[in-house]
Amino acid sequence: MNNLWDHTGAKGAGYAQPAPMVPESELRLATPLLRASAQRWPRLSEPEMVRHYTNLSRRNFGIDTGFYPLGSCTMKHNPRVNEVIAQMPGICDVHPHQPEHHLQGLLSIFHEMQHMLAVCAGMDEVTLQPVAGAQGEFTAVRCIQEYFRERGESQRTRIVVPDSAHGTNPASAAMAGFEIVEVPSTEDGRIDLEALAAVLDDTIAAMMITNPNTLGLFETDIAAAAELVHGVGGQMYYDGANFNAIIGRTSPGLMGFDAVHYNLHKTFSQPHGGGGPGSGPIGVKAHLAPFLPGPVVDVRAAEDGERTVEAGRWFHWREPEHSIGKVQQWHGNAGAVLRCWAFYRRYGRDLRTMSEHAVLNANYLRHAIHREAKDAGVDHLFVDGARTDVAKHEFTLSMQPAKEALGVTAMDIAKGLLDMGYMAPTVYFPLVVPECLMIEPTETEAKDTLDQFAKDFVAVVGTDPETLHAAPVTTPVRRVDEVYAARNLCLRVPEEDL
Repeated sequence: MNNLWDHTGAKGAGYAQPAPMVPESELRLATPLLRASAQRWPRLSEPEMVRHYTNLSRRNFGIDTGFYPLGSCTMKHNPRVNEVIAQMPGICDVHPHQPEHHLQGLLSIFHEMQHMLAVCAGMDEVTLQPVAGAQGEFTAVRCIQEYFRERGESQRTRIVVPDSAHGTNPASAAMAGFEIVEVPSTEDGRIDLEALAAVLDDTIAAMMITNPNTLGLFETDIAAAAELVHGVGGQMYYDGANFNAIIGRTSPGLMGFDAVHYNLHKTFSQPHGGGGPGSGPIGVKAHLAPFLPGPVVDVRAAEDGERTVEAGRWFHWREPEHSIGKVQQWHGNAGAVLRCWAFYRRYGRDLRTMSEHAVLNANYLRHAIHREAKDAGVDHLFVDGARTDVAKHEFTLSMQPAKEALGVTAMDIAKGLLDMGYMAPTVYFPLVVPECLMIEPTETEAKDTLDQFAKDFVAVVGTDPETLHAAPVTTPVRRVDEVYAARNLCLRVPEEDL
């Protein structure tokens, strides 16, 4: 049963529910709101419905069914203890409009999470309100923007981004009304300090950069870059997408950053396939804190009669003095924050080990692929996207040699991996690597998994081109004509299906 709408079942409702608690006459809508004809709902029994959705789940790639080496997006195992805690009574059944004395437990968790994130990143204050990394970027840029307006520095209308940046960086800055200034990378894939210095003046509001960068390389000159930007009065913004590679080892604060967003759903675990849900809090240094979106959780001494969850401490909402206003309804994605808080509480200081294992796995897999390719005689068909001995949590491979020699593209390799049962790596990003595959194994994968992926990856690279051009052939949906699809977008549901 692939399409519920084709299944009408036996006559009748197909479901059972209690009689209404009020007279049916009081439930009727005003005539203009009524449908002219009954909605064509499918009629299914519970077993039929369960089987339908179970079968749909088997058609998808997911972290619970196999290796998911999606570079930059950090798809890793999410411990089930997170789910247990997030679904506890008193946590999952609260409403954001409840008064503070109903929410002391939840507010204490939020307050601890704010503090923990600030410590991890070397920041002074944190807001949990943004619900995605890109929204966190936009929020931080807006705080920087208002900071300069408050200082009367309206000439700061430009933001610097490296050519290897995540596409959301320039997009977020442009949404806030800034002009984007792109600076090139050096031959080894890192920031070009001379090119950066050449574009800096008092019109620069900030530089947006992630470290490690999108090539998986640590920016060794980041402190020097921060000094240059600060030298013209600009701010340093840290894209936290790759924070899982450095946590416990160093911090954006130590590198000279003034603001940072955290991808909680990447670093601290939270299911985020299919576009969400996510959480993108931001942390800032003290001079930017008055501009944070509110409310944030603060604590004061408890007064007589206030029932506290921590002796003598009363948690409450506070609006920053010059807040840019809310960027999200309610107080952020509470469910995601709770799961990530559970992850942090479970691992604590072991978060340093997490980042070390993320780096170890990436470098192990990278070298395993090269070793397998050399043994199979196909090592000439791809090269490292960044010519360096050590990567961080992810690495890039360029399939340009395979394209030139055999007409095989990065997309062909990605589609071939689907036939092997893997989710494909990220393709064509970063753009500075031609025919790019970005691979991130994360810290949660075992050595046996990485060894098998290396063998299978090399097997795909060695597959004859015609087979790869047709891949995937084992998936429920075969290869689509992407050029046709791009030129003939169909974004409407057919009227007969409404």
